[in-house]
Amino acid sequence: MPKPPPIGYVVKFEGFIRMCEEVQQTGLQQVAVAHPSVIGDNYDEVIESLSRLAKAGLSLSVANSE
Repeated sequence: MPKPPPIGYVVKFEGFIRMCEEVQQTGLQQVAVAHPSVIGDNYDEVIESLSRLAKAGLSLSVANSE
């Protein structure tokens, strides 16, 4: 049984989730974010975001790591 997302994740990362869905619908395979915090502020959020990317078959690029 899949683990539920962290409390508040869906609301907090609504834009990221929507972006992943839109990218997947276009047939592209890459998501680019400006900063690592876009995918999460803690371990659980980052893992949830990476899991969503993997399930969608998407790769991730981060433009700025500072």
